[in-house]
Amino acid sequence: MEQKDTYKTIISPSKEALFKDKNSKFYGYAFPVRNEDDVKLKIEKLKKQHHAARHWCYAYQLGVEKTKYRANDDGEPNNSAGMPIYGQIQSFNITNTLIVVVRYFGGVKLGVGGLINAYRTAAHMALENSQILEKTIDISFLLQFDYKNMSRIMRIIKDNDANIDSQKLQIDCLLQISIRKSNALKLYQTINKFHEVKISYL
Repeated sequence: MEQKDTYKTIISPSKEALFKDKNSKFYGYAFPVRNEDDVKLKIEKLKKQHHAARHWCYAYQLGVEKTKYRANDDGEPNNSAGMPIYGQIQSFNITNTLIVVVRYFGGVKLGVGGLINAYRTAAHMALENSQILEKTIDISFLLQFDYKNMSRIMRIIKDNDANIDSQKLQIDCLLQISIRKSNALKLYQTINKFHEVKISYL
């Protein structure tokens, strides 16, 4: 079975999306996030921006091979906000993404069905306003070798479409390289056969 070595994410914050229903306003936002601290910062910023709003409901998913998610109704009826928002993250098949929908209550209750539709729609609109990119899952290695082996190593890196992430080139050379997961084992084995180079996983 072929290993999955790509994932989809958004590359920059979305433009604000607005959905209205019976005088209630639902503002949808999508953000790229790396960790839970990122999530917290983005939500705090939106709470300051929309300090007069009634609810700041959100969902996020983090991770590329092992994912974790959270959905928050922020005072709306159970599963009427966070899960419909999370459903859009699943529908677009993305990760490392946070969606927040900010609600201003318009005085008319929408009922659970109306809320589910409103939060789902605002989340969908936010993702429609986002640029989604497919990225590779990369494996990183550290290479240590004598400078005299440089040209041979550079040839192997180029032939295997690997990337050089950082380098320290002196008499002893250190290279940090990365390569998409499906090609990593082949590269490791090629370099590992070359006895004058030490290769280790990062």
